[in-house]
Amino acid sequence: MTKKFTLLSNPNLGNLDSYIRSANLWPMLSLQEEKELSKKFFYLKDLEAAKILILSHLRFVIHIARNYSGYGLLQADLIQEGNIGLMKSVRRFNPEIGVRLVSFAVHWIKSEIHEYVLRNWRIVKVATTKSQRKLFFNLRKNKKRLGWFNSKEIEIVANELGVSVEDVKEMESRMSAQDVAFNTLPEEEYGDIKTKSILPHLKDNSSNFANTVEKDDWEKHAVNKLSNALLKLDERSRYIIHVRWLYEKKLTLQKIANDYGISAERVRQLEKNAIKKLRNEIKD
Repeated sequence: MTKKFTLLSNPNLGNLDSYIRSANLWPMLSLQEEKELSKKFFYLKDLEAAKILILSHLRFVIHIARNYSGYGLLQADLIQEGNIGLMKSVRRFNPEIGVRLVSFAVHWIKSEIHEYVLRNWRIVKVATTKSQRKLFFNLRKNKKRLGWFNSKEIEIVANELGVSVEDVKEMESRMSAQDVAFNTLPEEEYGDIKTKSILPHLKDNSSNFANTVEKDDWEKHAVNKLSNALLKLDERSRYIIHVRWLYEKKLTLQKIANDYGISAERVRQLEKNAIKKLRNEIKD
């Protein structure tokens, strides 16, 4: 076993075919060998035993990954995700449960591959709920012909998978749709390939960028003029404007009058004169 372990660990295996050939060279374990290795890892955390368990089941991951070749994803990536599932299953496998590792691992391998397919099959996820995920991986198996399902076929699929007719129709629609580029290069740069872009058809009528910029600039200009005008008032008048117009909680005329020892009517006159000066300064 040591010799073949070294072969599989060779970093010079640079392509998928070489990997598959090397994985198939690793011998399958007998029931007794599998039990002994599983116990070593489960009870003693023997990493060497875990490596052998994983390497002896690589061919099984390759076999499962081939069933997902119709999704347009690289076989090497599918195998890699399946290997992650295999490693997770080895970590969780209890040798006392009375089943072979391969029977326990199939769930974890398929689960990782399923997650990868759902994340990468389309830019936008086509399946998010439990029923949608079930449909996604079973619709192809249940199709009797190419094209859209008829009403009878939809009902059959819905009954077999335990989902609603509406869920079947929605998932078939999602799977039949194609990703559309948001923006593409001019068509002539692609030669004979016809491309579509949704960018020219997008229009936001709810806002105008030029108006927004103009409004922001005007607000800044008005704030600057007001600040400069306030600086030209005397200290008492500036204070009155602040506490009467710029504070969240305005002070009453009487409160200001008490602070300065003058009448409330005098405070009102000072406020009126200060506002008049501010208006004249802002207009200029």
